[in-house]
Amino acid sequence: MYKLIALDMDGTLLNDDKKVSEKTKEALRKAKELGVYVVLASGRPIDGLLKYLEELDLLGEDDYVLSYNGCLVQKTKSRDVVCDVTIKGSDLKYLKGLADEAGLNIHGFSKEKGLITPKENKYTSYEAHHNNIDFHIDDFKDIKDDDEIIKVMMIDEPDVLDEGIKKLPKEVYEKYTVAKSAPFFLEFLNKESGKGIGIKLLAEHLGIKEEEVIAVGDEMNDFSMIEYAGLGVAMGNACDKIKEIANYITDTNNNDGVAKVIEEFIVKERI
Repeated sequence: MYKLIALDMDGTLLNDDKKVSEKTKEALRKAKELGVYVVLASGRPIDGLLKYLEELDLLGEDDYVLSYNGCLVQKTKSRDVVCDVTIKGSDLKYLKGLADEAGLNIHGFSKEKGLITPKENKYTSYEAHHNNIDFHIDDFKDIKDDDEIIKVMMIDEPDVLDEGIKKLPKEVYEKYTVAKSAPFFLEFLNKESGKGIGIKLLAEHLGIKEEEVIAVGDEMNDFSMIEYAGLGVAMGNACDKIKEIANYITDTNNNDGVAKVIEEFIVKERI
């Protein structure tokens, strides 16, 4: 019997209008009534998820969220941290050097300073607006090598980013978890972090077994949690690699794919 469902946001829970359909809201309400933990698992910071947590009534004492692609797992109401896995200021500087060599823009999320970037650019502005947060221009020179950095992102037009990725050394994939979360975002996380690790640590915290977890997603930053979960679900609009590893493929994000998973594997299971 499934006890926890972890849901990616963009391309999964949200339709292309960035909304949760009424049918999906009702399905999530049923899942909660049946005692299932509904956990948003996103690359966004928690402030970028707040309006959805409020809308879906996920701000209770026993509600949890995975933000920054699983680097930070916390209670939604108190914001008490269950676990966090970060990188360092030295990593931010190293990755900036690689971004400069590849001709790519970059920004990072500092625990102390928030969203920082060496120069204003289209996609840092998008990130800030998208998540209702501010960003700060910072050349990273004042960042100490041991400062805690939640994640780093190389950001640019999709074709520019793809060309830049080809210039990255193989060692970067050995040092970090690297995943595309959007055609214009390439994320770098602690090697010991990711949505899969975040869900695993949360499940252990709650005393929930791997086989009692459902994870639903569409992009490569969802790979680890779909691979980890007892039931890994790919959206109908998911990329091919996600579909290949999934146990089940549901409908698209524009056709209530998440609601259909809940009806099939949570509601029917308890009838």
